[in-house]
Order: sequence, then C-alpha cells, then structure tokens
Amino acid sequence: METINTTLLIVGGGPGGYVAGIRAGQLGVPTVLVEGASPGGTCLNIGCIPSKALIHAAEEFCKARSYAAETSPLGISSSEPRIDLERTVAWKDGIVKKLTGGVGALLKKNGVKLVNGWATILDGKTVEVRPEGASEATVRIRCEHMLLASGSEAVELPFMPFGGRVISSTEALSPGEIPQRLVVVGAGYIGLELGTAYRKLGSQVTVVEAADRILPAYDADLVKPVAAALERLGVELRLATSVLGMDEEGTQVRVRDASGVEALLEADKVLVAVGRKPRTTGWGLENLMLDMNGRAVKVDDGCRTSMRNVWAIGDLTGEPMLAHRAMAQGEMVAEIVSGKRRHFAPAAIPAVCFTDPEIVVVGMSPQDADKAGIEIITASFPFSANGRAMTIESTDGFVRVVARKSDQRIVGWQAVGGAVSELAAGFTQSIELGAQLGDIGGTIHAHPTLGEAVQEAALRALGHALHI
Repeated sequence: METINTTLLIVGGGPGGYVAGIRAGQLGVPTVLVEGASPGGTCLNIGCIPSKALIHAAEEFCKARSYAAETSPLGISSSEPRIDLERTVAWKDGIVKKLTGGVGALLKKNGVKLVNGWATILDGKTVEVRPEGASEATVRIRCEHMLLASGSEAVELPFMPFGGRVISSTEALSPGEIPQRLVVVGAGYIGLELGTAYRKLGSQVTVVEAADRILPAYDADLVKPVAAALERLGVELRLATSVLGMDEEGTQVRVRDASGVEALLEADKVLVAVGRKPRTTGWGLENLMLDMNGRAVKVDDGCRTSMRNVWAIGDLTGEPMLAHRAMAQGEMVAEIVSGKRRHFAPAAIPAVCFTDPEIVVVGMSPQDADKAGIEIITASFPFSANGRAMTIESTDGFVRVVARKSDQRIVGWQAVGGAVSELAAGFTQSIELGAQLGDIGGTIHAHPTLGEAVQEAALRALGHALHI
C-alpha cells in the first residue's frame, strides 16, 4: 500500500475543498486533495452550473416558441422551433467539463496533489483512498491537518425512493427526453428553478408543496412576481398539499390537500426536491466522534471541529448551504493552517434564487430587523419605473433597501426581477463596508442599468427618489 504524508489533507473537491487547496498551495502548504468524482463537486458537476445552463437553454427555447406562436411586441416572428435535447445536454456538459478541467489545472499549477478516489477516514490523521480503477492499489494518506469538505446530498423521501420515474435534481439535469408530465415535489428554489425550466421546454408541470405558498423561506412580497410568472407559464401549483407516495402501478403520485381530500397526479417523471442534507455517512466520519449540530458537523468561527486540527467547511457544516460560503470558508482554513490569523464573520452572505424572475436576498429583511428589535427605514423602487428593465421586457419586481433608523447604515437588500442576480455583489459589498443610505444614493450609477433601481431605493428611503 502506498503511503503519502502531507501537511493538509482535504476530503472533497467541491467549491470549498478545491478553493482551500488552491489557496493552501499559494501559501506553500503541502496539500493533498481527495475527490472521487471530477473536481468541482456538486456545484460544478450536478448543481449550480449545469442547472443555470439548462435554465438558460429553456429560456431561449421558450422565447423562440413565443415568437412563432404570436406577434412579438419587438416585431420578431419565426417558424415553429425545435430542440435537439441531446445537443443541449452536450453543450451543458461541455461547460461543466471546461470548468472542472480548469479546477484541475489550477490545483496542479499551485502544487496540490489530486488523488482520485473515495476516502475512508481511519482517524484524525489518516485516511485510506480507494481509487476508481479496480487495478489500482489503495492509498493511505497521513496528515497534520484534515479538512472535511464532503458537501451535501439530496434528501430522499422514505416512501418515494429515487429510481425509475422518481428522480433527484442530478437526473433532472441530464434528461434523455422531456417528460410530457412532470410532478415536482417541493416548491423551494431547486424545485421551482427546474420546474420552470422543464415547463419552458414543453412539459406539463405540477408543483406540490406542503406549505401554503411557494418559496416558503422567502419574504412573501418577493415571491409574488414569481408566483404570477408561474401562473402565466401554466405551471399548476398544489399548495398546502402532502405527497403520500406513488400508486401501486407506479405511474401516479398520491397527494392529500389540507381538507383531507386525496387525488392522483399523472406523472412520467417525479422530481423530488425537498432539500439537501450534509453528506455524513459512508466515508468513516463517525470514527472521529465529532460534536454535531443536528445533522451537520459543529464548527467554531474558524471552522474548527471538536477534534484538534480537524476542520470542516461548506454544506457539511449546515446552513446556509451555498457554494460561495464554502469557498470563503475554504480560503480561510487554508490561511489559518499556513499560520495566519483569521475567523469567519461575514457581515452578509448573499442568497440567489434563479427562478423567473430571479430573487436576491442579502442581510436583513424588514421582518428580520423587527424580530431583532432594530428600528429601520425601508423603501422599494419598482422596475416598472426603470428604463433598462423596460428595454429587456422585465418590469415585474423591485429593489428594496433596509437601513437602521439611528444612523442610516444599510443592513439588508432584497430584489426580485430579471437578471437581479447580478446585483448581489454590490448589495453584499455595501453591507460589508458599512455603507449608509447616503453613500449609495450619492454614488453615480450608470444609465440605463438595473443598478439605477438600487440608487433610487436608497434615495427613496432618504425621502427624495427622482424617478417615482
């Protein structure tokens, strides 16, 4: 058995793990990264990137179909479009391959040794790695510091296991064909992002949600434009409805509404999107006997676990399960291991829902501030009064700012509308830098851009918006 000794061993090559590896390499820390699949983890391979590619392809196809079905206000018309799904998936896979290949190149460039295989933890200093190739020998790796970055996995319903017609987001991102009837279980961001994409590709989509509204984790005002768009698309919503499982033939989904009435929903495919959970089993994590926080590994503000020199980052440590959070944690741990003083205390972490329209949430909402006992000033600016939004036919939605009344310091931003995901960086930066309403209101924003709505929201909170 080959034995490798290193300073830092990273288990998992997702966004957190590979960023930790790159930064550790830059700092001269001998590093080994173990990953069983392609570098990039769920995000690059079967999550963030491929889902956004499929969403984009679906949007373009939907636009083309609308130009064929009726006269466009833009004056565009076309014949009935067709989609070559195999080619679409190949394009999506090409993006994934390019990005994962780039991650591998960056690791190599910075001197990180990538070991392909599945790790099993023996103790806090040792793992064994079973390579993908059956002919290759098992590798034992010993380290001074162990960084756990195993990520998360889709939650499976015990009465509706994955297989056959029942799929997770992984299978939904590589369809062999577009199902005529798709039932989506769960109206969170994953279910609605993919459900919307499939509807635009031609499926009849029914979304079943136990709560009484879609996107229950989001502010109701932000959700209204998304609900209206789903209605226009023809997505059927069954809210306050529980899923009971498949029927005996396995072709229909049994559901029960709030009044107790049961029904059967025809389904060629059933996408179960009820959340994700930390990946904690199957790789020897229990051998470390770490302190846990529910299903997640408990860490401090330096991502230290309860075992000395064992660290954990990303989805393994619980909510918020966001790739950019994992990246920031991974970079921090690499710097701590190299001898720098760091701790994880971001002022805000942005969250984006890539529905149509998109939603961005950064920092506190008015409801959050109220619960925290903070007296606030808040104001919204509608995209219906924004020139750029008009020119891209995306006037539904708004930008909202939340600031402390005492000193006008901004504590939160929310936005819903077309392409508002691109506003997330500015929102987060303003909170991180401690900006006040006057800082944003007094900054010249380019015209015509969606960003003008950001300035106008701040000006409106100050009492003198210019364009409303």
